[in-house]
Amino acid sequence: MQSLYVEGNSALHRLSPRPKIFALFVLGFALFLSDNLALLAVALLVTVFAYRSVGMPIRESTARLKPIFLTIAFVALFTLIFNPWHDALVTLLRLTSLMLFAAAVTATTTITQFMDVITAVARPLERTGWVKADDIGLAVGLVLRFVPEIVTRYHAIGEAHAARGLKVRPTTMLIPLIILTLRDADNIAAAIDARGIRRHVS
Repeated sequence: MQSLYVEGNSALHRLSPRPKIFALFVLGFALFLSDNLALLAVALLVTVFAYRSVGMPIRESTARLKPIFLTIAFVALFTLIFNPWHDALVTLLRLTSLMLFAAAVTATTTITQFMDVITAVARPLERTGWVKADDIGLAVGLVLRFVPEIVTRYHAIGEAHAARGLKVRPTTMLIPLIILTLRDADNIAAAIDARGIRRHVS
């Protein structure tokens, strides 16, 4: 499987993973507390700078975000249909800023680092007896692993459509994508259980 991590030596690469992940949570919380367009525009500029500082070529960095940005644009357009333009623009700025910073963090933090931080943060919750910190960390790691894989499969299905002379439509793309993703999820879950990695709560 591919990884979202990008080798580099930027300031974000050198920064410890814990403050980066904490900053991501704080930014997400702060973005949804404000609907001030000026503040959201500033947040967008800052996150654009953070994402560009990772050091990826423009074409690669744009290609990474294209599927997510199309989804955000669809959500903003849907919001515009039923709400004032101000609400739609706020939604667009919020989600785009969050997407850019999340992309910057995932590009400069390995999956192992993510899992270690999330597991450490979730460790106190084990006292409740409801969750296992290791399971939460594993779940986060699997999600991060699956994101680039799903995008790759989406492009592969689109290329298969084009090779057969079929018109690419979301309805014909999503069904095989969902089937393949669920199949992979079942295989990974079986492998995890066979190795005794996942510990179920009794």
